[in-house]
Amino acid sequence: MKYAILGDIHANLEALRAVLKDADEQGVTQYACTGDVVGYNADPKACLQLIRSLRCATVQGNHDYYVACNESMELFTPLAQKSVHWTRKQLSLFERKYLRHLPLILDVETFTLVHSSLSDPHRWSYIFKRKAAGAHFRNQFNPVCFFGHTHVPLAFVQGESIDKGFYETLHIKPRLQYLINVGSVGQPRDRNPKAAYAIYDLEEQTVSMRRVEYDMASAQRKIRAAGLPFRNALRLASGR
Repeated sequence: MKYAILGDIHANLEALRAVLKDADEQGVTQYACTGDVVGYNADPKACLQLIRSLRCATVQGNHDYYVACNESMELFTPLAQKSVHWTRKQLSLFERKYLRHLPLILDVETFTLVHSSLSDPHRWSYIFKRKAAGAHFRNQFNPVCFFGHTHVPLAFVQGESIDKGFYETLHIKPRLQYLINVGSVGQPRDRNPKAAYAIYDLEEQTVSMRRVEYDMASAQRKIRAAGLPFRNALRLASGR
């Protein structure tokens, strides 16, 4: 069985459709998401409907939470706050309720999903360094955990110490634990503008990073037409 692990879709319908097409071509039969289905881009409703139609196992991201809850956003930049306010107006009460009740942590098969970290997941901390990964690993029980939030595909492997690095294909080995960021479908930040996602092959025990081109110009036009911050469109092309 193959899972497509999606993360940080951020309402980018063009990128999501391209990723799903690629996943189908790779023989994927199941889907999971590390959160932030909405935010930044111009198609929150369509992306949310598509994810739900896939019966995609999904956890809550920080943008999902703030779109759903009407809470203050002190930790968000002014541009991110504007995007959240705009997104709130696009979704029905039912859709916002759905986002509000997404779990912070979800076990699927033999792996775990979380948006930020298993160490205080509601605080939306970022994992870039081994110290933060170590705090996470103290709360990880499955061999593999997929996360998002940073928009950068990066893997940590815990054995006698914690190894860290970028990856194309990981071979999951017994007695080790893996913390794997699947990058971002809708707003990559690793200076590669192609949509990112990962495929977890449960039979082969491999995790493979996929990068997919999509109709970025259309996504950018929609952002401008919606009156969303212009920088949201510019950063798609720079992948940062």
